[in-house]
Amino acid sequence: MSEPSFAARLSGAELTVTGRLVQASNATFLCELTPPGGDPMLCVYKPVRGERPLWDFPDGTLAQRELAAYQVSATAGFDLVPETVIVDGPLGPGSLQRWIEVSDGEDGTAELDDPVDLVPAGRVPEGWFEVVEGVDAHDRPVAVVHADDPQLRRMALFDAVINNADRKGAHILRTPNRTWGVDHGLCFHTDPKLRTVLWGWGGEQLTEAERQLVSDAVAVVDELGELITPDEVVAYELRCAELLDEGHFPLPRGGWPSIPWPPL
Repeated sequence: MSEPSFAARLSGAELTVTGRLVQASNATFLCELTPPGGDPMLCVYKPVRGERPLWDFPDGTLAQRELAAYQVSATAGFDLVPETVIVDGPLGPGSLQRWIEVSDGEDGTAELDDPVDLVPAGRVPEGWFEVVEGVDAHDRPVAVVHADDPQLRRMALFDAVINNADRKGAHILRTPNRTWGVDHGLCFHTDPKLRTVLWGWGGEQLTEAERQLVSDAVAVVDELGELITPDEVVAYELRCAELLDEGHFPLPRGGWPSIPWPPL
């Protein structure tokens, strides 16, 4: 028998806050979701009331954007975003996402290399892309780099589709068999706001499989109407059409920062 889905576990389940992720910019809590007679599972809860006001995104909408990103990922076949739902939790309505356990090596399992890293300038590892150069806190020249990896490439395309304004290195999680993307509250804006550390494929032609992913993303539009504004839905459709028409990965645009801060 297959394991019940994350959403199926919610029926009659108890959601208990066990801690807070203090490095997050918005109120973000680690929780245990315990279904009746079942084992608890870890998840991340982001209540709407804990969202920090932003100048360019409407207040109280980040949870819906998290869910919209998951729906695009799951339905179109990107398969990058952990299962996400909207719940009425201990601190009110918010997004709830399945926790992804990433090994740090302390539990005896192998620690995986970060797919995005900071290296001395001019020392880009073989099979990696340089994204941007700068200096560190000690004024030493450094470069932000990312791996030339097919799952990261798919994530870069996904971010272009959803207009992700905040693809930091910390928002990319790697497990032994998968690469995951998290923190998608700053997506689906009507204006072009793509900010990412995954620019290595900028200008490269889309493969037929990637074109199919974008085409399948268009079909998700009917699921987005209750989560983002009508204008944002139209902008989403136009972005997909533009990607298919131009046929290549986007390049940084002028007039808007193309790298999130901090990048890692």
